[in-house]
Amino acid sequence: MLRYALQTLKARKGGFIGAFLALFCAAALVTACGILLETGLRGTIATERYAAAPVIVGADQNVHQTTIKKKKGKVKEKHKAKPLAERVWLPEGTTETLAALPGVRKAVPETNFPAYAVGPQGRIVPGIDGKPSYGHAWSSAALTPFELTDGKAPTGTTEVVLDRELADRTGLRTGSSLVVQSTGAPTTYKVSGIAAAKGGDLHQQTSLFFSDETARNLSGRPGQVTTVGLLPKAGVSADELADQAEKALAGDGRKYAVATGGERGPIEFLDAGKARVKLVSMGGAMGGTSLLVAILVVVGTFALSIQQRYRELALLRAIAATPKQVRQLIGREALIIGGLAGGLGSVAGLPIAYWLHSKFIDFKAIPDTLELTFSFVPFAAAVGAALLGAWAAARISARRTARIRPAEALSEASMEQRHFAWGRLGVGMLVLALGIGVVVLLGFLRTEPASQPVTFLAVVVLAVAVSLLGPVIARIAVAILGIPLKFSRVGGHLATANARANAKRMAAAVTPLVLLIGMACTVLFAQTTMGDAASAQAKAGNKADWVVASNGPGVPAEATEALRAVPGVTQVTEIVRTQVRVGLDKYPAQGISAQGLTTNWDPDVSRGSLKGFGDRSIAMSDVSADHLGKKPGDTLKVTLGDATVVRLKVAAVYERGLGFGDLTMSHDLVAQHVDNPLASSVLVKTAGDGKAAGDGKAGREQLTGALKRFPGIGVLDRTQVDDVQAEVQQSNAEVNYLAMGLIIAFTAIAVVNTLAMSVSDRTREFALLRLVGTTRRQVMSMLRIESALIVLVAAVLGTAISLAVLTAFSVGMTGAAQPSVDLPMFLGVLGFAAVLTAAATLVPGRVALGGRPADVISARQ
Repeated sequence: MLRYALQTLKARKGGFIGAFLALFCAAALVTACGILLETGLRGTIATERYAAAPVIVGADQNVHQTTIKKKKGKVKEKHKAKPLAERVWLPEGTTETLAALPGVRKAVPETNFPAYAVGPQGRIVPGIDGKPSYGHAWSSAALTPFELTDGKAPTGTTEVVLDRELADRTGLRTGSSLVVQSTGAPTTYKVSGIAAAKGGDLHQQTSLFFSDETARNLSGRPGQVTTVGLLPKAGVSADELADQAEKALAGDGRKYAVATGGERGPIEFLDAGKARVKLVSMGGAMGGTSLLVAILVVVGTFALSIQQRYRELALLRAIAATPKQVRQLIGREALIIGGLAGGLGSVAGLPIAYWLHSKFIDFKAIPDTLELTFSFVPFAAAVGAALLGAWAAARISARRTARIRPAEALSEASMEQRHFAWGRLGVGMLVLALGIGVVVLLGFLRTEPASQPVTFLAVVVLAVAVSLLGPVIARIAVAILGIPLKFSRVGGHLATANARANAKRMAAAVTPLVLLIGMACTVLFAQTTMGDAASAQAKAGNKADWVVASNGPGVPAEATEALRAVPGVTQVTEIVRTQVRVGLDKYPAQGISAQGLTTNWDPDVSRGSLKGFGDRSIAMSDVSADHLGKKPGDTLKVTLGDATVVRLKVAAVYERGLGFGDLTMSHDLVAQHVDNPLASSVLVKTAGDGKAAGDGKAGREQLTGALKRFPGIGVLDRTQVDDVQAEVQQSNAEVNYLAMGLIIAFTAIAVVNTLAMSVSDRTREFALLRLVGTTRRQVMSMLRIESALIVLVAAVLGTAISLAVLTAFSVGMTGAAQPSVDLPMFLGVLGFAAVLTAAATLVPGRVALGGRPADVISARQ
């Protein structure tokens, strides 16, 4: 049977190209997603600052939860850990404990905090390539190591050492004066020296070194250190030293992270550790969605391929081939195609994975310290998925062909039967009911991590229902659209007759186009729905006349005090943002100062009150309150970003959680437990309408004048704030657009593939039309009208699917059935679908009309 399968493939290369391409693209996507997933699980995060320290000791950066279940006399213990958003600091005494270890030559404490140079024009100088800029104590320079190339170490409270890259970029030299914006007011320092890393300039950060006392004060963490680096004595290995450190720290009740080799990177780069989790999530979501799409596309492609071979398979049945033999033949053909496509596609997936990795870095979704890591597993998984998908698709598609009796097979091969396949219709109705159920479920999901995968699942399930119900839908559509097409002469009549007689063929062409339109609209407009709702809530809740923001690390407290001193300013409210954990659940949170709390900010309180809101109070969004089962007056246990656990009293529940985050606490409380205590924004209320100066009112000029000595800080009106929010939302959306864009591109290839296969197989039909007097122009007119029919039906179905899914998504996430659809973008999706359909229909059609009709008819016979 294998020999016959090979001969069939050799004789019908064109008929199997479509199936090969579909499986090739599917294998490439599975490989790329698998590599991203493996990178998230096993990816190495290289260290920079700690390159000279074989062992790094830091605090445990996770919140832990252990659950114990008893079942049938057995006790099961399950432990989970989730990363925290801020740095967890160590007690200063940890350095002394570690320095006393027998294998330690020197224990070097690290103090890390934001510190940015200010240029001569008063502009904040970003870190290298736009990355962070940090301040350190000079005593920690040995961890890299940094060595002076000019000048001397900082000793006084007004001295600073710059890394060589920053000095070259700013033109500063030893003896120059430099303003530094760190965790307090901008301060002028004297450059006492220039230092260079022994292994070359750092690529992930810029470094400024202060005296130990100055660094301790700027960190805002007296009595604490960021990490401790251990330098071993001669003959002591890193593993041996790490073992000593773990034993010495085991009894004090704290959790520590003792790292060597490649594990030092996550301690240095907290965002890299969180990026691994994000990459696992994105790789899994992309892989799962692409696999579902691939199955749908491959099944459709194989079904069309087998439909085109119906006469050949019927003849095999007529000459006594058993159903089992037909299934074996088709199965072996599928396995040959699947193996070849899977092998080549898995190789093609590698450059796609590298490209995705680089784009995620460009969009700052992951840091470039997270190196791409892969083994043979993603490639094997892709080949296996291609083989399994091809075999399953072939068996499903050939089920009826293999079982039919020989005489019926020959009769059905001559013309598509008009009766319904009731089994297919029943399964289609069940899948449609399942899709409706998924859409209903989506309306009850109120968090983005829960709703996003269900959103795309709903689109795929409904597209499967369209595939199964396709022939019925095609006949209904032709019956309706055939009425106006009667007014078109030859082309319209032929197109209607063809669509009516070949409903399965039309359904096969419509299905991938429905998936393309539905998926593209859902991906695009789920982002705009969330973004517009969040912007609308933030805009409605911002009652301030002006918003002060920074293009640097933030707005220092001294700037806030300067604003309060401006005549005409009545209320100034500071906001600092973070993420916290309640149990293991992560929530976006903000700290907001008490002054102007109820005049500058309106979160639309539905229960409780913000009056008397203080350091031991917390306000919750309705989503988080419902999820956690809390109401005003209850106590909520919160793990802050640096692992500090606080118990706060719920003061109020508000409706505008998308605009302001799920949890709101006191500014003073949150600022003490974040890496960057500077305010992300400051809300300012002035007397009168706040738009012009005079008569005791403060305008933009007065506020800007008060902030003149604070670099990088600007005064924005509400329109400018909206523009900034839109830019942030767009940058966040780019990652999702890229991730799902590949799946949409795969679907677009499937559209072209299916349509080209469908048209190319109609060569004899076109020749017959030519022989009975139809002109080439009339045949092309028929094809144009057919493609318009396909686009119109697919546009209606795809739009209906995406609108239903987006409405449910909007209900769940925003509380209102108001999906946000950008009309030009929507028309662009439809236009793209129309161009694809026209190209995939008309180009093969013109090629099919190239031969002499008589020669084509005789050749096919």
